[in-house]
Order: sequence, then structure tokens, then C-alpha cells
Amino acid sequence: MKTKTILLAGSVLGAFAVGGVTVVAVTHEAVTDRIADNQYQAMQRKLTAILPAGASDNDPLRDHIEVEAKDLLGSDATQVYRVRHGQDPVAVVLEPVVPDGYAGPIRLLVSVMHDGTLGGVRVLSHHETPGLGDKIEELKSDWVYGFKGKSLNDPPLEQWGVKRDGGAFDQFTGATITPRSVVNAVKNTLIYVQEQGERLFEQAAETPQQIAGGQD
Repeated sequence: MKTKTILLAGSVLGAFAVGGVTVVAVTHEAVTDRIADNQYQAMQRKLTAILPAGASDNDPLRDHIEVEAKDLLGSDATQVYRVRHGQDPVAVVLEPVVPDGYAGPIRLLVSVMHDGTLGGVRVLSHHETPGLGDKIEELKSDWVYGFKGKSLNDPPLEQWGVKRDGGAFDQFTGATITPRSVVNAVKNTLIYVQEQGERLFEQAAETPQQIAGGQD
């Protein structure tokens, strides 16, 4: 009798254990899916902000490739999202890294239209000094909006720098290193896209992966 009681108790405890593990596994999967979906939606909003409304009919986050161009794009591997309307190229959006920010690397999102002009620039993440270098954030100033419509011809290549260096772009009071580095990174991104041309659209898309959207 005592043995049966022990076996029954063991079975009940075992059932609870299995049930608990199942609940944890299901909960973890649901949370993981929700996080991935939130990151995807956040990245979609960022792309929408630097692309013309209604310009595309594809999903750039599922039409992307990874390229290696550390000299111009700042990291060993850089994501490139292709924006299309039907079969026609509209733009590419890249995630270059500014390797020489004042307080460390700065991750950017740069939209380059098919005609070589900038659709816009946004900062995904940084560690710049609050009140100084963090003015690269759109929530802190409108400085980053100044890239829209610029190209390697406007301003001329030799003026792709901050005004303190004889360039066309504003620097911040008390903080020159950060804007100087960002301007240079955006210029290098334009150069890379110009060099690659149609090849960025011709390469087969990679298998969909989780999107790391940075700050939202």
C-alpha cells in the first residue's frame, strides 16, 4: 500500500514537472516571437521614415543581402536592404558603422535612392556624450535631417565635412568629432553604393533572419 502511494505521488510530481517544463517552453517561444516581431516593426518604422511614401511594393527586410566592405562601411559585415517597385530598383538602405565616434562605434541607417541622392539618415545606436555628441539623435536635434537629398555632387565631394574643416555640414558646439565622423561615414556609404551600382540589386536575397533594429 505504501509503495503504491509513493508511486502515485511520484507520478503526480512527474506530471507536474512535465507540465511545468511545457509551459515554460511555450511561454519562452511566445516571448521570443513577440520580441522578434517588435524588432521587425521597429525597423519597418525606421525604413519608412527615410524612404519616399509609396515608393516601393516589396518588403526590404525580406529582400536583403550582407556585404563585406569594412574600409567604406566600417564593419566586417553590413546589411543592405533592397527597395523595389515591381522589377525597378528604388533605393538601398544600409547599416554602416561609424568606427571612430567620440565614445565608440555609432550604428547608422542610411537610405540611398537609385539616383544617388540620400533618402535620409538615422542613428540606430551610439554612446556619445549626453548634451553634446548625442545631438546626432533625431530626438535631440534636427541635425541628422540635413542629409536628406544630398549626394556626392551636392555638396561636392571635397565639401563632405563639417564647416570647421571647410565642409558644408554643421558641427555641434563643444562636439566636433561626432558629427565629423558621421558625415565621413555617410559619404563613404554613398561612395560604396556608387561603386557597386546595380550589383547590389542583382545578388540573390539571403534567408530571412531576425532583424536587429537597435533603439526605437
